[in-house]
Amino acid sequence: MNSHAAFNSLRRIWGVWLAAALIALGGCASTLSARVTTYQQWPIGTQGEYYRIVPVAAQSGNLQFAAFSDMLRAAIGPVGLREATGEAKARFEISMEYGNPVKQVWVQRYNDAYLYDGWMGPAFGGYYGGWGRWGGGIFVTPSVVNVPVDLYRNTLTITIRDQESGGREVYRATAVHSSEADNLDSVMPYLMQAIFDHFPDNNGQVREVRYELPR
Repeated sequence: MNSHAAFNSLRRIWGVWLAAALIALGGCASTLSARVTTYQQWPIGTQGEYYRIVPVAAQSGNLQFAAFSDMLRAAIGPVGLREATGEAKARFEISMEYGNPVKQVWVQRYNDAYLYDGWMGPAFGGYYGGWGRWGGGIFVTPSVVNVPVDLYRNTLTITIRDQESGGREVYRATAVHSSEADNLDSVMPYLMQAIFDHFPDNNGQVREVRYELPR
């Protein structure tokens, strides 16, 4: 399979992942937001260079890592880098860290069974990221209460090292999305896309991205 056909194949796979994620997330929210922080000293003239995804020991042979690696391949495709296969030499080595640690936080919600829908409800904030639902005003005045919720911090960090510079780190980006559900697999395609949408971006850049989901 040539590189063009491989890229088109990855694009089709990417579309399937996003569609699956939309099904999993649909009915929960209309938007998904994440914060992306980027540090980079990206070299010039890298179009067409080769990369290799390098797992740490705990990721080797891990099926979840394999699935996330395929998502990375699809997301990085438009950047212009090519994946090295077999024993071929790769200029860039890419590693990724991910997880969704959970902690309990307090948020404000309306004390009204009609308004509180059991998912996120019209929460008043209390943490960064998450799902957007409410666009209009609320014309009732129920009481407001503080309630504890479990908050999952879905995090993805991509690191790229340049082997022509002695393995120096030339790119590091972290995407973070917070939610009340344990759904790292569902949001991972969006975290990947958020990192590579503006690659390599500006050094020290912090930006918020927002993706529309079906209602």
